[in-house]
Amino acid sequence: MADSIVTSSNSSTSSLNPTRIICHVCQKQFSQYTCPRCNSRYCSLQCYKSHSLRCTESFMKENVVQELHQMQPDEQTKNKMLDILKRFHSQEEMDENYSTLSEETMENFLSGQEISFDDLSLEEKKRFHRAIAYGELSKMIKPWDPWWSKPSARNICLSKEGTQLVQPLPDQELLDDDIGSDEFSKVPLGPETPLPPLSRLSSKEPSPLLTVHLVDILYSYCFTLRLYNGDWRSDALGSVMVVLSVSSVLGQGAQPETVLEALSHCLEQVCCPAYRHIGGLQFGLGVIDDVISLLGLGTPALVCALCDMHRWIQEGEKEAKSERPRKSQRGGTRSAIKLAERKIYFIMCWVREQPEEVWSSLAAIARAEKTSAMEFQQSNRSEDLNNKAEAKGKSLIQEI
Repeated sequence: MADSIVTSSNSSTSSLNPTRIICHVCQKQFSQYTCPRCNSRYCSLQCYKSHSLRCTESFMKENVVQELHQMQPDEQTKNKMLDILKRFHSQEEMDENYSTLSEETMENFLSGQEISFDDLSLEEKKRFHRAIAYGELSKMIKPWDPWWSKPSARNICLSKEGTQLVQPLPDQELLDDDIGSDEFSKVPLGPETPLPPLSRLSSKEPSPLLTVHLVDILYSYCFTLRLYNGDWRSDALGSVMVVLSVSSVLGQGAQPETVLEALSHCLEQVCCPAYRHIGGLQFGLGVIDDVISLLGLGTPALVCALCDMHRWIQEGEKEAKSERPRKSQRGGTRSAIKLAERKIYFIMCWVREQPEEVWSSLAAIARAEKTSAMEFQQSNRSEDLNNKAEAKGKSLIQEI
């Protein structure tokens, strides 16, 4: 018996025939979902987004409000938010447009009073949601300054076993550099316990591809810190999942054989829909510069970077254990994180035993691959422009 096709959920059909309702938005596909607010039938996410601005905005608003209610900020988080709001208010005073927060509310903030979202007026709440939607608040967040760009990163002292030594007294340049740094821009500490020799970790000779794997791992480290503006502690598990998604070595157990292969996979992940909003290919190519900078600092900085990464992998593992998702997901995520933790520790021990000239050579290879990628991108862009020009010329001839 043929199915009945209707264009409205109010259409009358025989109870014996199953009904298939056409999407109310595109009028092309069969509907599979129903909007919980207006009961409109739609077939896809795209149709849901375009079916009613009122429904989608209210959905986003409820999510933001719910998240704000669930947040339990500590004193450090409150101070950071207060600093952001002060900068936001200062910029608004110079702007001819209206202020998002009233003068009374800002005075309460600046005096140190604790104000929740419920304390805002209806108009302030609307403006606050609008500021979030248009990214106005994100402009007030100070961009993170990577620790590997600091002069102090060139003076890291580690023992022969890889442990942190007492740092020498800094000169005036390093002192001035550290005064303007927040805690996320400080050089991470090295290992607290001596790193064992590779012979104790494995009876086999280390793979010659470990240099390539190091590039892959460092890229995921730098990208994730950039993504979280240096503060991976705000979401340890989330940052670990980003690392696993970007690094083919840690996330998929892949064995890239060339630096080109390793960087190509990382760039492909950075340009995927999940991270494209951050800056796409241009941002991804910039992260290669971060990797080159780290390699240029030598063994002590690389050990500290991998040790920092190892710590946050461990924190992510703790969060994964404390959560209670589906059993299959929990087991798969925790095993992947545990395997990544072991790989990072192994390669950290391997890095400690390598001669310094390895890193300058590896940095030169990464720089050459970035230059090649940029030239390829430029040639593709020129080719696209030429193709568009030719297509435009052909269409013009056809029209004439």
